[in-house]
Amino acid sequence: MRKNLNLAHSSWHRLLIILIAAFLLVAALPSRAQESKQAGAPAEQGREAEALKLGIEAYIYGYPLVTMEITRRVMTNAAAPEGFHAPLGQFGHARQYPDASFKGVTTPNADTLYSFAWLDLSKEPYILSLPDEKGRYYLMPMLDAWTNVFASPGTRTTGTKPQKYAITGPGWRGKLPRGVKEYKSPTNMVWIIGRTYCTGTPSDYKSVHSIQNKYSLRPLSAYGKRYTPPRGTVDPNVDMRTSGREQVNRLDAASYFKIMAEVMKANPPAAADEPMIAKLAKIGIVPGQDFDPGKLDPAVVKGLQGAPQAAQEKIMAHEKNAGVKVNGWTFMLKTGVYGTDYLQRALVAAVGLGANLPQDAVYPLTQVDSDGKPLDGTHRYLLHFPQGQTPPTRGFWSLTMYNSELFFVSNPLNRYTLSSRSKFKYNQDGSLDLYAQKDSPGKDKESNWLPAPADKFVLILRLYWPKESVLNGVWKPPAVQRVE
Repeated sequence: MRKNLNLAHSSWHRLLIILIAAFLLVAALPSRAQESKQAGAPAEQGREAEALKLGIEAYIYGYPLVTMEITRRVMTNAAAPEGFHAPLGQFGHARQYPDASFKGVTTPNADTLYSFAWLDLSKEPYILSLPDEKGRYYLMPMLDAWTNVFASPGTRTTGTKPQKYAITGPGWRGKLPRGVKEYKSPTNMVWIIGRTYCTGTPSDYKSVHSIQNKYSLRPLSAYGKRYTPPRGTVDPNVDMRTSGREQVNRLDAASYFKIMAEVMKANPPAAADEPMIAKLAKIGIVPGQDFDPGKLDPAVVKGLQGAPQAAQEKIMAHEKNAGVKVNGWTFMLKTGVYGTDYLQRALVAAVGLGANLPQDAVYPLTQVDSDGKPLDGTHRYLLHFPQGQTPPTRGFWSLTMYNSELFFVSNPLNRYTLSSRSKFKYNQDGSLDLYAQKDSPGKDKESNWLPAPADKFVLILRLYWPKESVLNGVWKPPAVQRVE
């Protein structure tokens, strides 16, 4: 009997072991749902990765468009013109050069007074009237919504006599008044960035203000009639404190692409952009339609979330390949017209929104001396131009000093720039030495002195209406030499 019990117990024990093993085996095997999920994971990851890749391309493609829109909102958020702000269809003017206390925009200039205007051509064209500049250098470049310069009237191209232009939108067809030349914009959004040369003296400020007051914009329907520009509407929701670039960079993917799609409705892409437009459609961005992430595959939405940061890094990384590097100076010769070079266009929008055509202006910049070491006010520096080798321009040139944050440097002379209008002291052989240092190089050299801060600084050359030798690389800015 005991033997039978032992056998029974042994059999039961073996059975229990078999059942436990079977249970563990079944538990270890994935369910059909799990199998399906595991099989779908690589596909989902693939869709997410593809969306990220396309999202980066789309972000870079749309960066100038979104940046222009945010900048427009800020600059036109005014009831009446005041400084750089003015309602749509009206000029806002800078009336004097900033000093070292000014922190409104980086790399301010002390060569030209700005006149800004934003246009919406969706309803009708605008007539731009320019007065007689009497030989004074000026330019009035017009940018479309994608930051391409589609027209640039001014001293270089059209002379300084009185002029009238009709700025028309892409869909406008009609008859213009006699004596009015048409500039057709590829988009309904237009930014005019006027620049008028000024020496900065009280008398010349007065002369330039008189010219600025005669820069006129009015709708075509009001041409030849008494016209009072309407007051603008101030939107309290528009961020007037944060820079436009920072506002753009803070947008998440959904917000960014919503703005991009909305602005594309009135500002169509160029015909050459068709391959890119086909890519945009894969992630729900279609010209003329709203962007709705709710209609997208969740994997696509997840992939797009990483696009802004990755795209911004790619844009800024392009800076090292975006221009010419010579003798420690860096400058771009591909600005104003970009074709399908979307990365170049995005970089210029990020670091120099509103850039001119190189035929109008080139801006070499340096932060290092001839040995590649950072420029620092604890040292003294010399910029030597051999006889006849000062920057070759038909307009004018200037050399401006900035601190490491790209603002003017406070100094006892209140001098922020040296330029072709300066009264230099030349060497006996006709060469020119400019001094960049914190302390005076001596009374006999102060006419050639550009005061520097006590620490790191940046120098920018501005060449307005540069000669061909600049554009083809024959002329090169000299290296900044550290003087022991």
